[in-house]
Amino acid sequence: MFNKIVNYCKACYDELAHKTTWPTQKELTHSAVIVLSASLIIALIVFAMDLVFKNLMGIVYPG
Repeated sequence: MFNKIVNYCKACYDELAHKTTWPTQKELTHSAVIVLSASLIIALIVFAMDLVFKNLMGIVYPG
């Protein structure tokens, strides 16, 4: 049982250390900027929709 765990850990390390391609700093920064930009745009769209629906509900249900 212990040998299976050790072999699994060795296989995981080998996969991460030798077979995985990691992004460069430039690729990582570029991806992060894209994700942050998309998140900001989506947040602004949701904010605008919320504002429109709030105003519409204020017209439909005054008071």
